[in-house]
Amino acid sequence: MTRDEEARAILKGNDRGGYTVPTAGLYPYQWNWDSVFAALGFAEHDMARAWDELDTLFAGQWNNGMVPHILFHKVDPGYFPGPDVWRGVGLIPSSGISQPPIAGTFVRWLLEMDESFAARAEALVPKLVDWHRWFMTWRCEGGAIVVTHPWETGRDNCPDWDGPFAAIEPVGIESYRRRDTTHVVEEERPLQAQYDRFLYLVKLGAESGWDEAHLREANPFRVADPTMTFTLLRSTRDLLVLAERFGGPRDEIAGWIATMEEGAERLWNAEAQTYDTFDERAGRHSGVVSNASFLSWYAGVGGDRMLPQLERVMGLETYGIPSTDPAHPAYEPKRYWRGPVWAMMNLLIAKGLAEQGHGEWAGKITENTRAMIAENGFAEYFDPRDGAPAGGRNFTWTAAVWLAWASPTAGRNAWAA
Repeated sequence: MTRDEEARAILKGNDRGGYTVPTAGLYPYQWNWDSVFAALGFAEHDMARAWDELDTLFAGQWNNGMVPHILFHKVDPGYFPGPDVWRGVGLIPSSGISQPPIAGTFVRWLLEMDESFAARAEALVPKLVDWHRWFMTWRCEGGAIVVTHPWETGRDNCPDWDGPFAAIEPVGIESYRRRDTTHVVEEERPLQAQYDRFLYLVKLGAESGWDEAHLREANPFRVADPTMTFTLLRSTRDLLVLAERFGGPRDEIAGWIATMEEGAERLWNAEAQTYDTFDERAGRHSGVVSNASFLSWYAGVGGDRMLPQLERVMGLETYGIPSTDPAHPAYEPKRYWRGPVWAMMNLLIAKGLAEQGHGEWAGKITENTRAMIAENGFAEYFDPRDGAPAGGRNFTWTAAVWLAWASPTAGRNAWAA
C-alpha cells in the first residue's frame, strides 16, 4: 500500500458519518480544527465529503456564534473530560471553548479547488461571520485575540502557559482519572499539574454557564495568542473575499482586519525578537519562540522580521518547525506541544512563506514534512531530532496534510502548487 492509499484509508477508518475523529480511542469525538484539516484531505478524492465535514462542524455552532472545539456526537466513556464535565450550551453536546478559526481560509481553498460547490460555500458565509464576530466581541484585546483556556489554542501544554499557570491554584476540582495516558505514554503527554489547571479552567467556565462577560472578568487565564490572532486574521481576509462574492457585511469584516493588523503588534516581543503570547493578567510576554510565532507570514503581517528566527530554528532541527524553540530551557522533544513537530503547522507556515515570496523556505519545510511522514507514517506529532513518531497513530490531520500538500502527488492540485 502506498502512502497515498494509506492516508485515504486512515480518513475512511476515522470517518464516523459526516465527521471524522482525529484517531480512534485517544480522541473519539469531532475536534474543530482537526475537522477542517480533514476536509482538505477529503477534497483530494471526495469533494462532497469534504463539505459534509464542514457542515457537520457548523451544525454545532452556538447561538452566540461560537463554534466549539469538541462536538460530542456520540458519548464515549473512554474519554475525559466528557460532556457532563463541560456542560456546553449548544444544540449538540459540546465543550465550552473554541479553537483556531482556520475554517474561513479552508472554505476559500476548497472553493478554489472546485467551483461547482459554490452553493455549499455560500451557505457557510453567514455562519463564519457569526463566529468571527464572536471572537471580535469577546476575545479581542487591543486588536490581539485572547484565549481563556490553553486547549483553545490547540497548543495545549506549550511553555507559553507556564507563567500564567504558575499564578493559578486549581482549588475545588474533584478527583478524576485521565484517559489520555492509557493510549499514549506519559512522557509524550501533559503533566498532571497542567491537567489540574486545565480542569480548573473548565470548571470556571461550566459553573458560569460559559458566560463570556463573566469570564472576561473572573478567569485568571486570559492570554493573547499568536495562533488565534494569526489564524483569525488570515481567515478574516479570506472571509472578506467570500463576502464580496456572496454577500456579507464587508465593511464590518474589513474593520476586523484593520483592528487585528494593528493588534498583532501587541504580540511582538522586541526583547526576544519574536511574535509571542502576552499574558493580559500579568502584563508580560512569555519569551517563547514557538511554531505559532512563524504563522505571521500566513497572517500577512510583520514583513520578514521573523526570518532570523526561522533561519536559526531551521538550522537546529531536521524536520520542519518544532513546537518549542530547541534552545529554550523548557524544550522537550517528545512531550506534546513542548517540542515535537506537527505536520499541519508545517503546512500553514509553509503556505504563508510561499505566499509572501519565500518559496525556498516553503520548499524546505515541505520536503522535510514529506520525508518525515514518508519515513515514519501518520503519527499525531514527531520528534524533531529524527522524525520518530509520537502521540496517537493513524492520525486524521497528518493523513490529510499528506494528501493535500506533502505527498509527491499533491502537486497535481493547483492549491498545493
